[in-house]
Amino acid sequence: MQQPIFGIEKIYVKDLSLEVPGAPMVYLDGNVPEIQIQIGHAVQPMEGALFEVSLRVTVAGMVGDKAHFMVEVSQAGIFQASNVAEEDMGTLYGIVCPNVLFPYARETVSDLVTRAGFPPVLLSPINFELLHQQRLAEAEQEASRIQIVQ
Repeated sequence: MQQPIFGIEKIYVKDLSLEVPGAPMVYLDGNVPEIQIQIGHAVQPMEGALFEVSLRVTVAGMVGDKAHFMVEVSQAGIFQASNVAEEDMGTLYGIVCPNVLFPYARETVSDLVTRAGFPPVLLSPINFELLHQQRLAEAEQEASRIQIVQ
């Protein structure tokens, strides 16, 4: 087998959203918002050895049940993988590519929250390897549950 090749072709913001639903009154509210974060990713095959991975990060600054701000960033990249075994592609899709994209998404979230007039939100590093392993374990459990039911 030939030497595996992995490359980053392009990194870009695919989608971006900022909402401050209670403006301007939220700026007079002295409460510090509680930060809620959701992260997910999607893979889109392209032609040849190219594929796109999108990392979606949603951050909400909540006070009770009211959002002071909501930011949603879809940070994407076009990647190339050649001579990579099919069983190793999941590692690229679920660990390597999200690790490449996360610092860009983190910077975009912090910048948008600051531009909205709030203190910056600095997202902590994420262990995408652990998340990938958890997704695999959940998929195995679901598959075994389906087999038992049949």
